Amino acid sequence: MNSFYYFCSPKRRTTFIPETEMSYIKEEIYETAVTDEIARHYREILRLLGEDPEREGLVKTPERVAKALQFLTKGYSEDGAEILRSAMFNEDYSQMVIVKDIDLYSTCEHHVMPFIGKAHVAYIPDGVITGLSKIARVVETFARRLQVQERLTMQIRDCIQDTLKPLGVAVVIEASHTCMQLRGVQKANAVTTTSAFSGIFLSDERTRNEFLNLIRQ
Repeated sequence: MNSFYYFCSPKRRTTFIPETEMSYIKEEIYETAVTDEIARHYREILRLLGEDPEREGLVKTPERVAKALQFLTKGYSEDGAEILRSAMFNEDYSQMVIVKDIDLYSTCEHHVMPFIGKAHVAYIPDGVITGLSKIARVVETFARRLQVQERLTMQIRDCIQDTLKPLGVAVVIEASHTCMQLRGVQKANAVTTTSAFSGIFLSDERTRNEFLNLIRQ
């Protein structure tokens, strides 16, 4: 039998909530509290920038920014290995699997500004494969955090290597960083490319070159 909790509404009505549903309510209450706290700080940031946080156009801005930041960093609450394990299948296939041109949106941890680009991921199975969409979800999980592109590239590689135990993993990311485009050196056309390899992609130049040629097509 489920346990029940008392939950008081703003109108003082008492409702009995099953224990199985209470965790969702607690999570929602926690997320709302975090949103309110971030918004409170951002309201002060607006004031320090010389703005009036109470003027019509900015009254709801702190809350909007808080929710946007929570979405952009939702990867902290996700587990890339669990995503892969949710769709792992035994399969006698040992050729290259490539998922390329995965849209990537992340946030630079140095300036809290976006960097946007594409990820190309390949692995060579060793008796175990995963759903293709799970590769894209792993990219999303690590991208939705405060990041540097170099670390992001390695985290994707390591997650797939450690979970699927393939013969090798290859990851290439190409991205434009708004912290370079809109401030600092202001180079609007600069693109940063990073790569990370493991296993046969690291030890066999022909395999690595095959991957690189395929993602260029």
